[in-house]
Amino acid sequence: MADAPSVSRDASLYLHPQTLARLKSFELRAKMIVEGVMSGMHRSPYQGFSVEFAQHRPYSPGDDIRRLDWKVYARTDKLQIKQYQQETNLDLVLMVDNSGSMAFGSLPFSKASGQGSSKGSHDRDQWTKFDHATGMAAAMAYITLHQGDRVGLVTFADEITGMVDRSGQRSTWRPIVETLSTQTLDKPTNYGRVIDQTLAKVTNRCLFVIISDLFEDPETIRSALARIRHRGHDAIVFQVLDESEQQFTFKEPTIFEGLEGEARLRVNPRAIRDGYLEVMREHLQAIERATLSFGFDYQLVTSGKWLGPTLAKFVAQRNAKIKKGKMG
Repeated sequence: MADAPSVSRDASLYLHPQTLARLKSFELRAKMIVEGVMSGMHRSPYQGFSVEFAQHRPYSPGDDIRRLDWKVYARTDKLQIKQYQQETNLDLVLMVDNSGSMAFGSLPFSKASGQGSSKGSHDRDQWTKFDHATGMAAAMAYITLHQGDRVGLVTFADEITGMVDRSGQRSTWRPIVETLSTQTLDKPTNYGRVIDQTLAKVTNRCLFVIISDLFEDPETIRSALARIRHRGHDAIVFQVLDESEQQFTFKEPTIFEGLEGEARLRVNPRAIRDGYLEVMREHLQAIERATLSFGFDYQLVTSGKWLGPTLAKFVAQRNAKIKKGKMG
């Protein structure tokens, strides 16, 4: 797998949709995201789950030499890498929602790139929630593989739509990117079925990273998360929403069209804005409560914002939580 392209200026500049929109190749866009994220993070999202020593394994070219056990080398004249509990019993499973509602976006690519002909993934005109979700997933997959850990991918709507088996081979990143870049966004969502299908393929303890707008009844989401907890897994939930969905920025009478088969409605946004915002606030709180009730982590993500600060903030919060738990 080729390394992410090097950059000469602040890598965080490459993490804004306005910059990423200029890149028609999804693979190049993903590499830019990776470069920015890795340049801005000294710790990955997956370090610190368990720092208890588990075993040694022989050194392989490309391993981080900081993890060499020099005491073992002094006794045996053999290079051995320290492995920790995290490495022996925790895989990462990325679950990315490609249902119809993820096709929504309010940031025009033409405005973002300055080129009227510029298009997003799947020849769309906007930077969508799915664009944002796939960028996050590609970055997390790359970082995980770069550490020598295993990662797999599930894309889903009303059932699993794409899958890449878990692997620690760095070459796995390419099929992950290819799978993310070839999904259609035209189906409804069935979280219960998808979680059951995914769990049926998992036999060891995993960390699930769910990236979705979670436009579903909170009790349905709670039930799906309960299945993950019942099987002894951990989870991170990224709820990805467009800014216009969160703030309801529409002002003029508009025709709203459902992206998963719902009817078209002509609405006066000014008349329903307060009620909409209240319902949205309650929905977000219910999703967060459901996630936290199982000891999982929750992060609301705005699809028009820079990717770097979102991931960096989350990593800092999660590492602080882990550290507090170990000290407590």
